[in-house]
Amino acid sequence: MNSKPLRAVIYGRVSKNDESQDPLNQLKPLRDYAKALQAEIVGEYVDLASGGGSVDRVNFLRMFDDADKGKFDLVLIWALDRLSREGISNTLAYLARLKRNGIALKSLQESWLDTRDESLGQLLIAIFSWVAAQERQRIRERTLAGLERAKQAGKRLGRPSGKKDSRPRAKSGYYLRYVKDKKYSP
Repeated sequence: MNSKPLRAVIYGRVSKNDESQDPLNQLKPLRDYAKALQAEIVGEYVDLASGGGSVDRVNFLRMFDDADKGKFDLVLIWALDRLSREGISNTLAYLARLKRNGIALKSLQESWLDTRDESLGQLLIAIFSWVAAQERQRIRERTLAGLERAKQAGKRLGRPSGKKDSRPRAKSGYYLRYVKDKKYSP
């Protein structure tokens, strides 16, 4: 009897484009994880964006479009907060959409998060989704406090005029693959 290999994709997300949040910090261990699971990696989706909303995460949206088309069986993530920091209802909706398509989700850092295990309760996912949303709120509050302090100190806020944001951006309809020279390409 010949069983089909498990088709896996990796979803990685970082908020900043710098050494401390290099997507390879997630991608390399997740590739090794897929190998240990004897899964064939059929795609990698990487976003340089906040986890607080899916609108600016082009590859997150593409991954779900590909999920609807049945292009893979398993999504590997570093941790639940890499998938979403949008709170309980949105995170559960993403998981339900994957489940409807017969796709499981597995986290490298959170061994309990493996939706292939039917006994996994939604309570644990709800709790960790709430924690991720709370962390997003704390980050927002710290950022606003820092901006207010800088403003009161007379510092000019915002991007210097005439300079463009140098972070690589995804083209709509493409998923990004991380390549050796740290540039993203379709």
